Amino acid sequence: MTIETKPITEALWLGEVDYEIALESQMEQVARHKADPNTADKLFLLEHPPTYTYGIRGKEEHLLIDSDQLAAEGISTHRIKRGGDITYHGPGQLVGYPILNLKRLYQERGFPKLKLHGYVRELEEVIIQAIAQFGIQGWRYPGYTGVWVGSEDQPRKIAAIGIHVTSKGISSHGFALNINPNMKHFSYIIPCGITEHAVTSMSQELKRELTTTDLQQPILDAFQRVLEVEVNQSL
Repeated sequence: MTIETKPITEALWLGEVDYEIALESQMEQVARHKADPNTADKLFLLEHPPTYTYGIRGKEEHLLIDSDQLAAEGISTHRIKRGGDITYHGPGQLVGYPILNLKRLYQERGFPKLKLHGYVRELEEVIIQAIAQFGIQGWRYPGYTGVWVGSEDQPRKIAAIGIHVTSKGISSHGFALNINPNMKHFSYIIPCGITEHAVTSMSQELKRELTTTDLQQPILDAFQRVLEVEVNQSL
C-alpha cells in the first residue's frame, strides 16, 4: 500500500481531561462514525486526573480503599463498557483513544473480516515499538493483555489495553502507557485483577524523568507503521 492510498487518522492532543468529559467525546465521535461511514478516524491522546475505571469484568473487591480514602486522594471512579477489570489513569500516563472504523480500515488493508484480537495485538505493538526508542524492551505475556517488561520470571506491566468495538466495527477506549504516574495509586487497587505481577513505569525502568510529551511522537510514528495509516497531527 502506498502512502497516497493510506487511510487518514487525525491525532489530537487534548491535555489533561476529566474522565467523564473524555468519555463523552469518544461517544460523540463513535456516533458520528455510525451516522456517516466516511467520517475520518481519530486518535485522542491525553492524560486524566487520578481515576479508577472498572471494565465490564471489573470486581468491586479489587478496589482496596474506601470512599473516604478515595476522596482524600482526589481519585474518582467510573464503570465503563470496555474489556478488562479495574485500572488506574492519572497524570504522567499517556492515554490513547483510537476511534476507528475498524471494518473499513481492515478491509482497506486486505482483511475481509474484523479480528478484534488482532487489533489488540496491534495496539500492543504500537507501545512496544514506541518504548523501544528509549531502550525499553516490551513484550507480550501469554494469557494477558497489555505490554510487559522485565524478565519472564519477574514480568512487570507497563501498559494496559482495554477496548470496546460496536457491532458496526467502531472502536473506542484504547491504551494507557505508564510514563511517570504516581505509582502509589496503583497500590490501592489490584490492577487489571492481576495479583501475581507488578506494575511499572518508563521512569522507573530508566531511572530518569520522562513526560507524556516525550512519548507523543514515538506513539504516533508507531501507530502509522503498525496500523498502516497516515496520521494528521493536531498536537
